[in-house]
Amino acid sequence: MVDFPILSLMLALPLIGALFIVTIRGDEESVARNAKYTAFYCAVFTLALALYMLARFDGGTADFQFVEHYAWFPSLDIAYHLGVDGISLFFVVLSALLTPVCILASWNGIKKRVKEYMIAFLILETMMIGTFIALDAVLFYVFFEGVLIPMFIIIGVWGGPRRVYAAFKFFLYTLLGSVLLLLALLTLYFQVGTTDIPTLIANPVAGTLQMWLWVAFFAAFAVKMPMWPVHTWLPDAHVEAPTAGSVILAGVLLKMGGYGFLRFSLPMFPEASAYFADFVFWLSVIAIIYTSLVALVQDDMKKLIAYSSVAHMGFVTLGIFTATVAGIQGGIFQMISHGIISGALFLIVGVLYDRLHTREIARYGGLVKNMPKFAVMFMILMLGSVGLPGTSGFVGEFLSLLGAFQVNMLVALLATTGVVLGAAYMLRLYRLTVFGEQKHQDAAAMPDLDKRELVLFVPLVALVIIIGIFPNLILDRVGPSVDRLIMQYEAGLESGLETGQKSDGVFVPRGPQEGVE
Repeated sequence: MVDFPILSLMLALPLIGALFIVTIRGDEESVARNAKYTAFYCAVFTLALALYMLARFDGGTADFQFVEHYAWFPSLDIAYHLGVDGISLFFVVLSALLTPVCILASWNGIKKRVKEYMIAFLILETMMIGTFIALDAVLFYVFFEGVLIPMFIIIGVWGGPRRVYAAFKFFLYTLLGSVLLLLALLTLYFQVGTTDIPTLIANPVAGTLQMWLWVAFFAAFAVKMPMWPVHTWLPDAHVEAPTAGSVILAGVLLKMGGYGFLRFSLPMFPEASAYFADFVFWLSVIAIIYTSLVALVQDDMKKLIAYSSVAHMGFVTLGIFTATVAGIQGGIFQMISHGIISGALFLIVGVLYDRLHTREIARYGGLVKNMPKFAVMFMILMLGSVGLPGTSGFVGEFLSLLGAFQVNMLVALLATTGVVLGAAYMLRLYRLTVFGEQKHQDAAAMPDLDKRELVLFVPLVALVIIIGIFPNLILDRVGPSVDRLIMQYEAGLESGLETGQKSDGVFVPRGPQEGVE
C-alpha cells in the first residue's frame, strides 16, 4: 500500500460523489433523498480513508508522508505535489470528520435545492482537504481560494434574511487578502524559480523583500482566521449561514489562516516573523480581550460563539509566533480542539433553532427539565470551551500561554484574562439557557435530542474528553514536525545574523538581496 495514492483518492471521492449527484433525476423528494445519501456515504468513505492515513502515519519522523508528485506544468516547474506531515495531518482528519457531521446535521433542516446543497458541501470538502495536503504553492492557492466559492454559495443561498450581504462581505474580505497572497507567490516564483513548498522553505528570500512578502502572506492569513481588526465579516457570516455552514466555517475554514502561518510565514520568512512577532502578540491580546468582552454582552447565541472564536484564534496566533515548542504545539492543538468544540457548539445552537426558530438567549431557560441529554452535551462542550482541565480546550490554551510566558510575560498575563472572560460569557450562556425559570411554554415543550442528533454529538463530545485526557495522541505525532519547523526558523535567523544584527531583542532585517530593489 506504499504506492497507493490515498491523498488523491481523498480529493477525488467527494468530487465523484458531486458528479453522481448531478446525474440524479426524478421527483423532488426522491432526488433530495438520493442526494443526501450519496453525499453522506461519500463523506463517510473519505473519513475512513483519513482514519486509515492516520493509522498508517509514522509519528516518529518529520518527513512528509504519502507523497505524490506528478508534473503539472513542467516548463514552469509547477507540480501536482501532495503530502502530509504532523502539522497538516490532523487538519485533514478534522476536515474529513466534520463534513459527514454537517451533512447529517442538514438532513432535515435543508428543504430547498437539496441536490445543489450536497454538491456544494462535497466540493467544499475537496477544497479543504486539498489546502492542507498541497505541497506546491500554486496548488495550495487553487485549493485555498477554491474554498470561497462553495462557502459563498452555501451562505448566500441557504442562509438567513441577510444572507446575500453576509456572503458578499465574507467573499470580498477574504478575496482582498488573497490578491496580496497571489502577488507574493508570483514574486517568490520569480525569485526562487519554483513553487515547490519544501524548496521555497529551503531557499528563503532575504532582506526587505522578505518583509514585504511576510506582510502580503499575513494579510491573507489574518483575514482568514480572522484576526482583529479584520474579523468583522465572521459574526455576519456565522449568523446568516445555515447551521452546517457555521460548523464548517468555524471548524475548518478559520484554521486555514493558522495553517498558513505554520507552513509559510515562520519557515519561509523567519527574519520577518521575528521582526513582527510583537506586532502579532498585541493584535492577539486585543483580539482575546476585546472580542471576549463583546461576546459577554451578546443576546444572539450564534454571535456569542462567533466572537468567542475570534478570541480563541487569538491564542493560536499568540502561540505560533512565540516560535517555541510549547507555543506552536499549543497553537496547533488549540486549532484542532476549537474545530471540534466550536463546531459542536454551533450544532447546539442549531438544535434549539430547529425547534423554536430563534437564537435569542432570552427566549430559552430551564431546558435541563425537558432536555436533560441536551443539557449534558452542552455542559461538556461549554466546559471544553472555557478550558477546564480534562478537556481538549485546556491543553491548547495552557501550551499557548506557556510559550507566551517564555517570550513576553506582559503579553501572557494580559492574554490570561481571556481565560477568565471566556468562562464568564460561556457560563452566562449556559445559565440563561439551561437553568433558571422556564418563562416560555414553547421552550418548555421542546423535545430532547433524538437519535440522529445523539449520533452527531456523542463522537464530538467523546473526542473533547479523550484528547483532553490523552493529549499525546496528538502531540506525539505533531512533535517531530514542530521541532523541524523551529529548526528551519532558527536556521533562517542565524543565516540572517551573518549580515544583520539584533538590538534589544528585536531582529533588524538584512539589507536587500542582490539584484532586488
